[in-house]
Parts: sequence; C-alpha cells; structure tokens
Amino acid sequence: MTSETVTLADSDPAEFAIFKAELQDAFAVAVVDEFGNQPDEPIPSDEVLDAAVTAPGAVVLRIVCDGRKVGGAVVTIDPVTHRNSLDLFFLKIGEEGRGLGLKAWRAIEERFPETIAWQTHTPYFEKRNIHFYVNKCGFRIIEFFNRYHPDPNHPGAQDDLPGDGDAFQFEKIMRTAGSEP
Repeated sequence: MTSETVTLADSDPAEFAIFKAELQDAFAVAVVDEFGNQPDEPIPSDEVLDAAVTAPGAVVLRIVCDGRKVGGAVVTIDPVTHRNSLDLFFLKIGEEGRGLGLKAWRAIEERFPETIAWQTHTPYFEKRNIHFYVNKCGFRIIEFFNRYHPDPNHPGAQDDLPGDGDAFQFEKIMRTAGSEP
C-alpha cells in the first residue's frame, strides 16, 4: 500500500460526462481481459449511468489522491433504513494496483458511518472485483444472478453485461440495527 492520501469529493454535475467516460474506459479493460475484444457499446451503458447518478439518494463521488482525480463512485444512501448500496466504483486506467481502491472504500465507509449494511454487485468474470470486495473490503457473496435467477431489483441488468450476464451480489454488515455507528 502506498502512502498517498485518498479523499472523497462530491462530483460536479458539469463533469458527469467526464466521470462516465472514465468509468466506461475502466470497465472496458475487464471486458477486453476476459473476452479479448473491445465491447461494441460502452459498459455500463449511458442510460444505466444516467439512471444511477440521478437516482433518489444517489451521491456521486470523486476519488481524489494527492489532489488528482483518480476515480469515482456512486452510492445510494437510504437515510431511513441505513442499508446503502455501492452502485458504481472505479479507478481510472493506470491508477489501480497501488491500494488506492481500498483507501477509497474505507473513506466511503467513514463518510457514511450510520450505514448498517452495504450492498454491491459485480459481473461473475470480474475476478479482480470479487477479490477486492471479498478479500480486501470484507463483503460476502449473498446471491448469484443468472438466467435461472435474474436480479428482481434490476430487470434487464444482465442485458447490459457482456457474456451471459451472470453477476454476484455482495453485502457487508457494518453494525446491527440499533447499535451506535
């Protein structure tokens, strides 16, 4: 892990186009690694990204390292249940592999201390993400979505993923309901 300082900043809506392009570029790397070719369409699609950044409770964050924007995240915060979701998370190409992602995740946890549980998801082929969420961040796999068991909360989500669209859902329990953050 590096000694670089990682912080979070609210993303400027005027920069959402840059944010989306950087995210799509980062996600494309995994597709090329797994399938050997550049996806025909951006992944996630512009429509999926637009819906994520404008969803009720969505907070769009920039991951900043020593003053440089190195990635981003979209979280959805539920102020009533405190069961929140990490909808999108990325480091820009060339910024991975130095511990910045883990520092960014810890900064997200610190920013939302009232969280009871976090949920997130990733495509089955994204072994780096699975390793990151389970082995580094402490999530556990709670569900496997596939053609026999589609995600009821995101109908058609499999259509936006390359391959057969299979994906894992993860959860991290931060505290029990009623306990102090």
